[in-house]
Amino acid sequence: MTTPLGKLPSLNRLKAFEAAARHLNFRLAAEELGVTQGAVAQHVRGLEVELGVVLFERLPRTLALTGEGRSYIADIRRAFEIIARATGDLKPQPARVTISTTPTFAAKWLIPRLPELTARHPDLDIHIVATDRISNFQIDGVDLAVRYGRPPFGPGLGAELLFEQEIIAVCSPMLLNGRQPPATIGELSGYALLHDVHNFWPEFIERHYGVSASQHDPLNFRGISFNQTAHAIDAAVAGQGIVLATGNFVARDIAEGRLVRMVSTSLRGPSDFYLVWPKYRKSAALQTALAWLRADVDTRPPE
Repeated sequence: MTTPLGKLPSLNRLKAFEAAARHLNFRLAAEELGVTQGAVAQHVRGLEVELGVVLFERLPRTLALTGEGRSYIADIRRAFEIIARATGDLKPQPARVTISTTPTFAAKWLIPRLPELTARHPDLDIHIVATDRISNFQIDGVDLAVRYGRPPFGPGLGAELLFEQEIIAVCSPMLLNGRQPPATIGELSGYALLHDVHNFWPEFIERHYGVSASQHDPLNFRGISFNQTAHAIDAAVAGQGIVLATGNFVARDIAEGRLVRMVSTSLRGPSDFYLVWPKYRKSAALQTALAWLRADVDTRPPE
C-alpha cells in the first residue's frame, strides 16, 4: 500500500521558483515561462509564505538564493528531472538502428537512398557510422554492418550478399568533350587516371588494352591518388580524370548524366559487399533496415 503524499505546493509556484533560481532574475524567468514578471514574483512570494521561509534575497539588480533556497532548489530540480524522465519513458520511442559502413559506401550508396527510407519509415531513428575500421557490434553498439569481404565474418554473425563488386571505368562527359573514349593505350595516356587505395588500373589496362603493367605502369600516367574511393569518384564528376569504381557506387551518377561509362570492359572485384548482423539481435528496426536494403539494391551493372 502506498503512503499518501502530504500537501504539495502548486506546480506553477515551483516552476516559477526553479526558473528564477536558474536565472537569478524574475524578468528572465518570466520570459522563459511566458508570463509577466509580476506573476513570477507573486508565485515565488506565495511559495515563501506557504513554506514559511525566505528563498531569495532581493538585491537591487539581481536575486540571491538564501541557504534555505539553495537547499530547496537542489531537491526541486531532482524532482523535476524525475518527472521529465518518467514522462519521456511513457512516450513511444523511435525505433533506432545503427548501421556501420565504409565512408565510400555511405557517401555513394547509402546516403543518397536515405530520404526514401526515412519517408517510408518516419519512426525509424537511423545512425550511420562511416569508418574504414571494422566496427564491433557490442562495443560500438552497431546493429547492422555493410562489409566488403568474404564470409564468414565471425561467430554468431548472420551474413547476406548485398551486391557483387563490378569495377567499371567512368568519367565526366565534360572530359570527353564529344570525343570517342580512348581506344589505345597511347590515347589513354592523354587522360589523367584517378587512383584509390585498391589500384585496379594495372589489371584493367591489361584486360582492356592487352598491355601488361610491366610495359605501361599506370602510375607513370598523369594522375591523382586518393585514400578514399568516394573522393576519386567526386574528382571524376568534376572532370579531373577517369576513375575505376564499383558500378553500384556510380549508377546514379551515370543515370543522371554526371558520369559516363568509358568502355564496356569491367573487372570482377576481389570481394563483395555483404550485410552482416548479430544473429542474437532481434528488433523491428533491424528487420526494417534489412528489408529495405534488400529491396533497394540494384544488382544490374549500369549500361
